Amino acid sequence: MDDWTQTLGTAPLLAIAAGAIALILVLIIWLKVHAFLALIIVSLVTAFVAGIPVSAIVTTLTGGFGGTLGTVALLVALGAMLGRLIEHSGGARALAEMFVRIFGEKRAPFALGITSLVLGFPMFFDAGLVMMLPIIFAIARRVSRTNVLLFGLPAAAAFSVMHVFLPPHPGPVSASELYGANLGIVLLVGLIIAFPVWYVSGYLWGKFVAQRIQLPVPALFGDMDDDQPVNPPKPGTVIAVLLLPMFLIFLNTGLSTLASAGAVSTDDTWVQVLILLGNSAVALLITVIVATIVFGFRRGEKGTAIEKVVDSSLGPVASVILITGAGGMFGAVLRASGIGDALADSLGDLGLPVIVAAYIIAVVLRLAQGSAAVALVTAAGLAAPAVMAGDFSPLQIAAITLATAAGSVFAGHVNDSGFWLVGRLMGMDVKTTLKTWTVQQAIESVLGFLAALIVFGIGAVI
Repeated sequence: MDDWTQTLGTAPLLAIAAGAIALILVLIIWLKVHAFLALIIVSLVTAFVAGIPVSAIVTTLTGGFGGTLGTVALLVALGAMLGRLIEHSGGARALAEMFVRIFGEKRAPFALGITSLVLGFPMFFDAGLVMMLPIIFAIARRVSRTNVLLFGLPAAAAFSVMHVFLPPHPGPVSASELYGANLGIVLLVGLIIAFPVWYVSGYLWGKFVAQRIQLPVPALFGDMDDDQPVNPPKPGTVIAVLLLPMFLIFLNTGLSTLASAGAVSTDDTWVQVLILLGNSAVALLITVIVATIVFGFRRGEKGTAIEKVVDSSLGPVASVILITGAGGMFGAVLRASGIGDALADSLGDLGLPVIVAAYIIAVVLRLAQGSAAVALVTAAGLAAPAVMAGDFSPLQIAAITLATAAGSVFAGHVNDSGFWLVGRLMGMDVKTTLKTWTVQQAIESVLGFLAALIVFGIGAVI
């Protein structure tokens, strides 16, 4: 692959990408082929048609699959174990009862979203969503067994908004470095725009969708019978366990940010240890161990019973993990085909204002090859020389940074592994995921860009 050069132009590569996406939708929606098989078949065909060397096709497919599963499999599996332990112990029901009692049934979706915004500050999107799902499902069952979108979409959107716009998440941090933006200003502006963007794209959109699509709560973590344990853990205990990974991950992101600023050194052993403990997978592993003790052994259950409970959590999520990995495989094939580089060359000189050009480039790259990170870094890399050469204030540079980040999240669909993760975790088919999550991501992106554009204008005045 290192010696291979793509000879196809931008138009043929775009046609190949569009045809591949259309084929996936036809196979899954109309021909009812299992999503896992459809993604593998289309990935293989796309690799051939795009001219990827035959000797490198299998490596490309397995690399994309394995690269995605390297994080997703651990997070989903550990999150499922944690959720099953909380559900089996009666803790999810106890916490749901307390949540509804405090906030009321009508305000529960809003409160869940606000909680997810707070948790999403240090936690990455996938880790935060997996950790919150047992609580989301428990509250949804408590209020309405056929309306999981009313509770799931606001929470998922909250984690997405925080991941896209707020340092220390990798997207805005990477863009800040490429543009030379002040990370503190980016953080401040991100905090200002995060709530209104989430309120419209997450909360209001979730309410709108829930009125039109009735979706039952999936039994991902098991469905509790009415004769639940008579000694469930207290809600405060459940909250403490759920806050543990947030605390550990905050150590990781906080110390990593301080290290980038030169406040601490990653050469120090204590910094390395705390960063390791705060890795998303390690933090969830520690939390599962604590949950096993708190929700299992301390409640008098024996090791064999707990082992069966934990084991029962893996079957329902196996399909989620495999399909998400296959989605990563398809995205990797599109990236290996060179479509991102071809588009970058074609879009490099649009003759538009820098903030608009950066957003459009990120949007097009996101739609074409799926990876938000690739879209963001490529768009920022193309726009960075113009930003550096321009007479922009620190506030305007921060706005350009967030506008680029907004473009990188636009309308995630079948070439994005996150599309499959959200859809399958919430029990949605492809058509429903396109109607709900893809549209949510598009709304979030456009609103984020408009907010950044307003900030950019303010920066030009002051």
